[in-house]
Amino acid sequence: MAASAFYRSLFGAGLLALGSSLATSPAFARESSTYQTAPASCDNRDFVAKQQAFENGGPKADVPVHLCGTVVAISPKAKRTRSGWHGYFYVAVAPNISIRIVSGLDEMNAPAWPWVNKGDQVEVVGRYYYDSLRRQGVDWTHHGTGWSWHVPGYVTVNGKRYE
Repeated sequence: MAASAFYRSLFGAGLLALGSSLATSPAFARESSTYQTAPASCDNRDFVAKQQAFENGGPKADVPVHLCGTVVAISPKAKRTRSGWHGYFYVAVAPNISIRIVSGLDEMNAPAWPWVNKGDQVEVVGRYYYDSLRRQGVDWTHHGTGWSWHVPGYVTVNGKRYE
């Protein structure tokens, strides 16, 4: 299976399974300029609605999300980028839908990477970015904010919160 077909099946199948009722969800009406807080509790339907809006050609402005689910994959080694050390893992948020979580390890109060394991239950608050079908994820999962992002994030793993 070609990579693009794999990603379409990974993300698209789950979106179709949720039905078209999400298309009329209030989440579609929210834009990052007017919606600058994450939902107060885990809201995977809100996340999937935002993801679907982006995939359907909606505005690509980054948005706050609060999602939860099961860890399905981990990058066992941290990677250094121009903004520091990062750990990566994927969380299943709906049937056939998983999303990449980017943890800024320099900013978080957490043990050495990896501090998450496959099968762990997690709750994540952060910034959802969508550059393309293959380049999307949730970052700013730490307590810090900056000139480009004003919503503090965190990751809770099996009840233990890392900021």
